[in-house]
Amino acid sequence: MAPRTAPARQNLPQESDSFIGRERDLGDLLRLLAADRVVTLCGVGGVGKTRLALRVAAHATAAFRDGVWLAEMAGVSTPHEIAARVAAAVGVTEETGRPLAETLRDALRTRRVLLILDDCTRAAADVAELGAALTGACPEVTLLITAGAPLGLPGEAVWHVPPLALPGEEGDPREAEAVRLFLDRARAADPDFSADPESVASATRICRLLDGVPLALELVAAWLRRMPVRRAEALLAEALHPSGAPPPGPREEPSHMRRAEPPRPREAEPARPAPRARLLRAALEQSHALLGEEERVLLRRLSVFADWTLESAERVCPDPALPEDAVLDLVSSLAERSLIALTREFQGRVRYRLPGVVRAFAAERLAAAGEEEAVRLRHRDHMLRITEEMGASSVAGRLMPWAERFAQWLLASVEYDDIRAALHWTAGRRDTEEGLRFCAALRPYWGTGYHFTEGMGWTERFLAMPGGSAAVRARASVSAAELSWARGDLDSARHHGRTALSLAEEVGDEPAEAAALNILALAALRSGTAEEAAGRLERTLALARRTGDLWNEAIALSTQGALAARHGDFAEADALYNAALMILRGMDHRWGVGVSLLGQATAAERQNDIAVADRCYRESLDIQRDIGAAPELARCLFGVGRVAHAFGATSQAYDYLAEGLLLSQSTGQRAGVAVGLASIARVAAGAGEVRGGCILAGAAAALRERAEPGRAPRPLAVKGEELGIDSETLSSLLREGRRLPVDEAVALALRITETGRLPRQRQPERKGPRPTRRALTPREREIARLVARGMGNREISERLYITPATVARHVANINRKLGFHSRKQIAAWIAKASLSD
Repeated sequence: MAPRTAPARQNLPQESDSFIGRERDLGDLLRLLAADRVVTLCGVGGVGKTRLALRVAAHATAAFRDGVWLAEMAGVSTPHEIAARVAAAVGVTEETGRPLAETLRDALRTRRVLLILDDCTRAAADVAELGAALTGACPEVTLLITAGAPLGLPGEAVWHVPPLALPGEEGDPREAEAVRLFLDRARAADPDFSADPESVASATRICRLLDGVPLALELVAAWLRRMPVRRAEALLAEALHPSGAPPPGPREEPSHMRRAEPPRPREAEPARPAPRARLLRAALEQSHALLGEEERVLLRRLSVFADWTLESAERVCPDPALPEDAVLDLVSSLAERSLIALTREFQGRVRYRLPGVVRAFAAERLAAAGEEEAVRLRHRDHMLRITEEMGASSVAGRLMPWAERFAQWLLASVEYDDIRAALHWTAGRRDTEEGLRFCAALRPYWGTGYHFTEGMGWTERFLAMPGGSAAVRARASVSAAELSWARGDLDSARHHGRTALSLAEEVGDEPAEAAALNILALAALRSGTAEEAAGRLERTLALARRTGDLWNEAIALSTQGALAARHGDFAEADALYNAALMILRGMDHRWGVGVSLLGQATAAERQNDIAVADRCYRESLDIQRDIGAAPELARCLFGVGRVAHAFGATSQAYDYLAEGLLLSQSTGQRAGVAVGLASIARVAAGAGEVRGGCILAGAAAALRERAEPGRAPRPLAVKGEELGIDSETLSSLLREGRRLPVDEAVALALRITETGRLPRQRQPERKGPRPTRRALTPREREIARLVARGMGNREISERLYITPATVARHVANINRKLGFHSRKQIAAWIAKASLSD
């Protein structure tokens, strides 16, 4: 059974314009990918490496059952950033206390995926190190890399991307790849462009002048918006060969241009650019010369962005020399000239970027104009504003629509490449105050997004610098304390928490003081010092209530609930959780509600109050599906599954448990996999699958010890006396499970869940009133009819234009309302009720 939370099978961007030519390259590369696990596309900037790689990847999707995934390497500076880009592409989440590269390697060990690592030139050595680790440990991972030169990976097949083919001496020149591209872009620039013989002859000469380099052809074709093709040809010829300069030599066509060759040692960059690089440079310089002054100013200032919206450009680029109200028209003009590319739309705003070669050219112009520091300062201030707005809204105690809070969090995630660039620039200048402000504001993003290592690295880096006000140091220390706690480093959490508390008390920053007390209480609770935790929480509540700090009050109440549950006072725990939830619901803070519900559900399950546990797990499940936090979502799925089994709905329990297990495995969460194995072990043993359940219990215990070293061992999921087996047999099965590799344990668990969903015998007829059609909503009846037709969740989602996760929730609701445990029961009920179409 496929997980209901399965992601799409690719994240490739939509092509902004038509892809022309490369038919032979495309076929050869697809065959090469079938034979080699590392393929690197090399060539000068602008030759079309990225476009070709994306087109190859789009055609190769069917060959990779677990998808094709693009990770852009432009702008990365550290090995962790490289691993983070790849992890984000494939949906892997950082584990606490473990390098992300190791988590990534384990998560991909059994997946058949194609990873496109784009623009690796500047980070070649670090990308090669990660690539070698992945291909060495993951036998079905294939890498498609674009770079200026080979990376030197073991088994690397190198493909030198040629320019587009030029017309021969005979035949119709319009059939040549380069001319086809030029004519297509010429018609886009000037809808009245006519491909008459004279114009085609000029286009052919332009293609030969530019040696078929695609980006150069697109730049010159854009000139036709403002001049005839013959004028463009003359202008280009003068730019390439100023009066008296000799023409270039014949086009080089080395024999290895269209095939792969073995890896070769990397060589130093040549002192002079390659001939095709000079051609592209000349086309760029002439395009720049044709711009108006304001267009030139805007182009060079846009080079500080990784990508941007019009609003960001209007915040960062204007000054007295460039009016803000001119930016919109100037952006449109630069896009028409092929100097700006549209990437996607997000939150109703179009996002733009500069192609890599254009951005490098524009950055040179920015430095030459002496504007780099001023523009980067404005860029840094804009990123800091976005970050601080997100940070404030995440913990704001006032009522704010959840959609607004979440939208600001999502905006920060989309802008994160620019935020990271601003962090690097700020650290290089040793601007401690601004760096610490970033760290304090990014606390919610780093924490909820599981970016613990990167967040801790930045925070400790800026805290180690001299300077910075006590107030901002207090808030940044709170961030360090929370990230340390999330990573399981309690000593560091206490150190930074106490520092934050002392500084906050010194400057009178009461929200920071309350946050520091909360994190110190959590650290005390985890380390088993309950009295310290209780004292910290009492101080937090008194401070938060005096100052009207609803967020920290709710967090303290929720932590008090966990403390009461640990002491066995479940009634008090329930009351405290409900008090926290009342505050969080009043704030419309769905993330806070979801986390508190998880705590309440865990406490209720521990005292065997399965009705409350079911309600809390299911409500939190809906929230986590919307937010997309994989570890919390898996916890909900496991909880709903265990409670369903307690209700006697074993088939439904297996549905949820299998989904949670697959989600934890695919996102690299070993602790989650251990919980999933233990939960399935408990259900399997209780349902009569004693041997398999005991083996899974042993595998879960071993994995938990590796994933959470130093944590107190949890009780086994199964007990021999409850299963009717002797202790020696139980020990033998547990030892067998402990020796089982994780992937084999997961496969065994999934086989058990699949078998457990099959009907074993005819069930006795249910007593009481029959389920009625009125028990379901109209949408649920519609989905029930499609289930009766044998359609899966993916088919239903496509039919009704809703997500597979939404379909899964409806199916679960149908089962719960009608007392069913399987899709077959739904189908039988539909047939009996004569509701099928």
